[in-house]
Amino acid sequence: MAMRGWMMLSSLMLAACAGGSSEPPRLTEKQAARLEAALAGKVAGEPVDCISRYPQASLTAISDSVLLYRVSGKLVYRNDLIGSCPGLSRGDTLVVRPFGSQYCRGDLARSADLTNGMVTGACALGSFTPYRTPAR
Repeated sequence: MAMRGWMMLSSLMLAACAGGSSEPPRLTEKQAARLEAALAGKVAGEPVDCISRYPQASLTAISDSVLLYRVSGKLVYRNDLIGSCPGLSRGDTLVVRPFGSQYCRGDLARSADLTNGMVTGACALGSFTPYRTPAR
């Protein structure tokens, strides 16, 4: 009986990890407005799998599954997480485990509430879509 329970649990865990929807994450009206304001006047480029960790970019969590990395006033990367890290939209901190000098698609991350030390979720970075201010 215990073996059957473990088999069912491992199947559920595998199914949860395998789920990879290609549809964009759903945002509340407020989150959509924040995203639109942050990307206003910028043009989306082709997604890339890795970006440099240096210079240090400013990270903004729009929702539990959408991040913005502001490199400069002219360049912002949007990242739609693989899975979601619950708690990011309420202010939890994202802790990323990169390998090397770049953030890459598939790098593991977790959200954590630093006031009590609890891990609140786990996810992975998705592709990075650059948004640039067009040259005038």
